[in-house]
Amino acid sequence: MVRAAGEGTGDREGGGARKIRDAALLLFGERGFGGTTLKSIAAEAGVSQALIVHHYGSKDGLRTACDEHVVQTIRAHKQDTISEAPQFDPLAGLRRMENSRPLLRYLVRSLAEGGSHASSLIDGMVSDAEAYMEQGERAGLIKPSTTPRDRAVLLVIWSLGALTLHEQVHRLLGADLLAHDVEVASLKRYLRPAVELYRQGLVEEGAFDGLAEFLAEPEAERRDPQRDLKVTGKDGESG
Repeated sequence: MVRAAGEGTGDREGGGARKIRDAALLLFGERGFGGTTLKSIAAEAGVSQALIVHHYGSKDGLRTACDEHVVQTIRAHKQDTISEAPQFDPLAGLRRMENSRPLLRYLVRSLAEGGSHASSLIDGMVSDAEAYMEQGERAGLIKPSTTPRDRAVLLVIWSLGALTLHEQVHRLLGADLLAHDVEVASLKRYLRPAVELYRQGLVEEGAFDGLAEFLAEPEAERRDPQRDLKVTGKDGESG
């Protein structure tokens, strides 16, 4: 059974602390860290500000607890996600959770605000994506890569970019990436071109051979890419 957002694996917090954290996740996601006060969090959780300070010390301490909860939740659902089918969506587990929208919205806000908190979240997702890709390779569904970690990083960045621009994705393609347990049918316009790119590729064979050859060369042996742009005279000397 999939746990609700406030019931992450390994959660040893008492009920009051959990209510505070969940209220903070909701409000931080809606208003941002700077736009949310302890007073508003206390009102949302139905507790006193003193209780927040007792459990978390400060608003920054509460934010750290929220970040840790998101990371732990993603990792707790990692194995369930991997065991179902090879994939590279680092947020698949979150989307299937009950009441997942506050967590996803908090993640969007954290990514937009940046900083060390966002870096920790992204590092965990990259590790998950590496595992997804490795499983896909073993299953014969995904081609091996000469730069497996960099490929995982790129896929995560693309996925999180779409999540950060979720309102535009919804407007342009009708896909709500923050919806709980979203039906695949509602994501068709988003998934169809993505699947097309993965299955067919984007360019015709040979179109990028020169660039691929350059990128495959060891760093010390790479030619100057500007060399090929020099104008050459009739006698073969540079003009």
